[in-house]
Amino acid sequence: MRYAYAITGALLLSGAAAAVTLSPPGQTAQNEPGAIAATVPRPGAPMSFADMVAKLQPAVVNISTSQHIQVQQQANPFAGTPFGDLFGQLNGQQGDGSGNGQPQTREAQSLGSGFLISADGYIVTNNHVVAPGAKGATVDSITVIMIDRKEYKAKLIGRDPTSDLALLKIDATNLPYVRFGDSEHARVGDWVIAIGNPFGIGSTVTAGIVSALHRVTGAGAYDRFIQTDAAINQGNSGGPMFDMNGNVIGINSQIFAGQSGGNIGIGFAIPAGDAKPVIEKLMSGTKIARGYLGVGPQPIDDDIGAALNLPKNHGEILRSIEPGEAAAKAGLQVGDVVVRVGGKDVTPDQSLSYLVANTAPGTRVPLDVIRNGKAMSLTATIGTRPSEDQLAAIAGGNNGDDDALGNGGDDSKSPGQASANALGLSVQSLTPQIARSIGVDSTVRGVVIASVDQSTDAGQKLKRGDVIVAANGTQTTTPAQLGAVVAAAKQAGRDQVALLVVRAKSPPVFVGIKLRK
Repeated sequence: MRYAYAITGALLLSGAAAAVTLSPPGQTAQNEPGAIAATVPRPGAPMSFADMVAKLQPAVVNISTSQHIQVQQQANPFAGTPFGDLFGQLNGQQGDGSGNGQPQTREAQSLGSGFLISADGYIVTNNHVVAPGAKGATVDSITVIMIDRKEYKAKLIGRDPTSDLALLKIDATNLPYVRFGDSEHARVGDWVIAIGNPFGIGSTVTAGIVSALHRVTGAGAYDRFIQTDAAINQGNSGGPMFDMNGNVIGINSQIFAGQSGGNIGIGFAIPAGDAKPVIEKLMSGTKIARGYLGVGPQPIDDDIGAALNLPKNHGEILRSIEPGEAAAKAGLQVGDVVVRVGGKDVTPDQSLSYLVANTAPGTRVPLDVIRNGKAMSLTATIGTRPSEDQLAAIAGGNNGDDDALGNGGDDSKSPGQASANALGLSVQSLTPQIARSIGVDSTVRGVVIASVDQSTDAGQKLKRGDVIVAANGTQTTTPAQLGAVVAAAKQAGRDQVALLVVRAKSPPVFVGIKLRK
């Protein structure tokens, strides 16, 4: 799945948001109750949106940024030859013939949308619309263009990368503006319209319906979007999604793009109920703090659920625990399944990360957990979520070779290995030499896959060099231990085994593997 402008959208409400006066006395919002007359469509046909659009469109703006970025030039391939100076100059490099390309400063732009929420010039948009577009880039200026083509230079009041929201301010008064609505009462099938600046062509209105609610796109902890089939394209980011009362119920943020990169009828908006508290905090200068547990959660798919005898779509299994964080202090362990946080069920629509992020740091929260098939309860004191930069993990690949990795060695003839072959795998104990060869951290303990039978389920999910650190909750440091778990699963009448797998420097992940028949 490929996203244009893929960003997360759920938020934490910590502390009371400061009350904000959005307009001077005597002026009302463009979408004030009663300002837009509702009409009844003829049977089977939608009403016209023209009157509503005429009121709302002036409050929607186009946003562009001017940026510069330092780009390292490629080295001169003719360095050290009589032609080094000549070709260096032709390529824009210093003509010293050294072959060292000099950095160049290049200009860049970004385009997006936004909407006014006050008569004195506060504007809501996506963070990615006004953020630097690349590492090392700097935003020089932000320009806001009204529907009448009047331009303003905007000041960045605040931005929140986690929720992909930003707040701008232009120096003007008596401006048209709109209000946030109640996204919690939106229903699948409701009509919505989106207004924005797709591809930079100018203010554009599209219509559709709410296609889904609480849609999870894999964008992160704040991942509960309103899905719509109203046409949303690149440049619509930051623009409003209106309901038929003219209220902003979402902020257009993502698209599920086809090969062309354009709209295919699947777009996503940050719910207004999540966005409004963050915008109020940005406006008042209040720090935004979110809850943090310090775990690597993973949804339970069919194979993992079958292997561990767990119900589908209920709870998330922990594939990692961060030392010193809230989860470790509470006694959570790798392989635990968290099914409830503070009395709220963990489901695909209400993920563990979402529930924790929306819990104020410092709060003591009961956690309902399943460990080795037994229900238990723990209490965690929720920590403070680090910044996105601190959380960013660079996944390392296999930078070495696997010459040290054999094809099963002497262990391949052991009874344990024979049982493990029911998975379609040949494994051997992980040694320091093999760990270095396949790029695995020296602290990892487990068995490494030497070969995989491509005709098996494992052949579709695993590969040579993957390290199995646990199976069905049991640590596996030898082929015999893995084989024993597989044998026990077969004896219990189960057709799957849940393996905790590490690949190079990537975080561990649970993989459900079907046994050979």
